[in-house]
Amino acid sequence: MPLPKFDYLKPRTTDELSAALAEHGMDAKLLAGGTDLFVLMRDRLVRPKCLIDIKEIKDLRRLSWDERRGLTIGAAVTLNELMASEVVRERFGVLWKAAGTIADPTIRNRATLVGNICNASPAADTAPALLVLDAEVEVVSAKGKRMIPIQEFFRGVKRTSLERGEFVNAVRIPNPPDGAKGDYLKWGRTRGEDLAVVGVAALVAVSGEKIMRIALSSVAPTPLRIFEVEKIPKEGGSVAEQISKAVSIVREKISPITDVRGGKEYRIHMAGVLTKRTLEGLLEAS
Repeated sequence: MPLPKFDYLKPRTTDELSAALAEHGMDAKLLAGGTDLFVLMRDRLVRPKCLIDIKEIKDLRRLSWDERRGLTIGAAVTLNELMASEVVRERFGVLWKAAGTIADPTIRNRATLVGNICNASPAADTAPALLVLDAEVEVVSAKGKRMIPIQEFFRGVKRTSLERGEFVNAVRIPNPPDGAKGDYLKWGRTRGEDLAVVGVAALVAVSGEKIMRIALSSVAPTPLRIFEVEKIPKEGGSVAEQISKAVSIVREKISPITDVRGGKEYRIHMAGVLTKRTLEGLLEAS
């Protein structure tokens, strides 16, 4: 089935992009990778009158790291570019791992991190990693710029806190605490390309500032960080006891649904299983 007809714009600067969004408003959609957008258009679930192609905007293609400020990921940076970065792999391993679970290398050559979060699916694989990394979303419009903590960016299924005329310029991630290690485990129906039935990201540190952060996908209307587990390292106890507490809290705090990919009870069970596996791998290796 052919795509619906649309006008096509290709701004060269973020100022031109802001002007185009201000002019076309809700009739426009941004095009970076298009891996979600074109499917929705083909199925007539969205019918934008105008597509604004952002791939050639230089500022949005920036992937940089600063020892003081951390990692900056522009809106047009692809997942493959992210995964090719040694800095991302070595210093932001939980995000590197999560990005590698999305689709396949061909899709990741077009798909972007920012597109993954702007789609606002509860099953977004990069979202739990960004949640445990305390990421912020840099948002721009003709009115100016603002920063949104990632936990405030998701407002519901397919809904974000972006306002009319705004676009995501970049995702900014502070450097993790010294000694922190992270991982992401995804449970799907198949070994190949699939959405997460449950996904669990964790970031832990056992020396210096002791931390335990856990976030999940596919267990609530939005990707969810479980803040209640973060007091566990301060309470002490053996590794096994800390993991057991974390599993119990995760199972209590999530609210998954039953759909074609899995039942509510199954998701609650697998959230506990993946939380245990992730923490065991990180804590026992520390």
